[in-house]
Amino acid sequence: MMHPIAGGATAKPFKTHHKALDMDLYLRIAPELYLKRLLVGGFERVFEINRNFRNEGLSTRHNPEFTMLEFYQAYAEYEELMDLTEEMISWIAMEVNGSMQLTYQGQEVDLAPPWRRYTMDEALIEVGKIAPEILSSPEKTRRLAEDKGLELEASAGHGKVKTELFELLVEDKLINPTFVTAYPTEVSPLARRNEKNPEVTDRFELFITGREIANAFSELNDPMDQRQRLEKQIAERGDDEEIFPVLDEDFLRALEYGMPPAAGEGIGIDRLVMLLSDSPAIRDVILFPHMRPEK
Repeated sequence: MMHPIAGGATAKPFKTHHKALDMDLYLRIAPELYLKRLLVGGFERVFEINRNFRNEGLSTRHNPEFTMLEFYQAYAEYEELMDLTEEMISWIAMEVNGSMQLTYQGQEVDLAPPWRRYTMDEALIEVGKIAPEILSSPEKTRRLAEDKGLELEASAGHGKVKTELFELLVEDKLINPTFVTAYPTEVSPLARRNEKNPEVTDRFELFITGREIANAFSELNDPMDQRQRLEKQIAERGDDEEIFPVLDEDFLRALEYGMPPAAGEGIGIDRLVMLLSDSPAIRDVILFPHMRPEK
């Protein structure tokens, strides 16, 4: 769990120092890049249920230390993981609560398959009520985002702006289980580009009660494309070394040896337990949540 490079996700890490090796280490943000190394090494299916650490704010949905299920399957596509996730979570609901229908904080939720599936653009149009002619224009999309009060960096492209609008206008309206696919390549540095439209990736996120429960994609296994995307990500971060300090050359070398086509997914266990137990805050499902000390 102590990594020499803070990679695998875009979040600020906790930093520590190993005295014997005289080197800085980071509590892991995610196990992704190491589980993918196992795919390179010949493991065709790998999973881990364990802790991740992110040095960010606390809220009803966020704790700096949290539990994730992360798994990868060689020779699978992201659509297969949608089917697996739908089957797995609905089965868990039956085992735990005896029903696929539940109430979460007064909201009725139906986990019975099949679940709704949108592309991000479809969700922005149908749920976010954005006109297609606005969404298809980078200039009009940015203007709409600014009118909605979003603060956008000058470097933010069309995909980033659409993602920000999605988080503002759509996320909290997705109460019943909903898969959102076709995330922009700009915000998906580890996901494989879609063959028909390279502006988006073969990725989905699952939302229930307006909260992200899972994130998955067909994995990018082209080392040259991966290098270019990570270099772009680092350049956009500028001097903020806490988020993504250096290029992970060891991971890129592993990809050069060859990673099979694969799909991978992460599921937030704490948020899933919150849903199944009707718990309003993440601290209610963690035995020792982080809180300010008593005065």
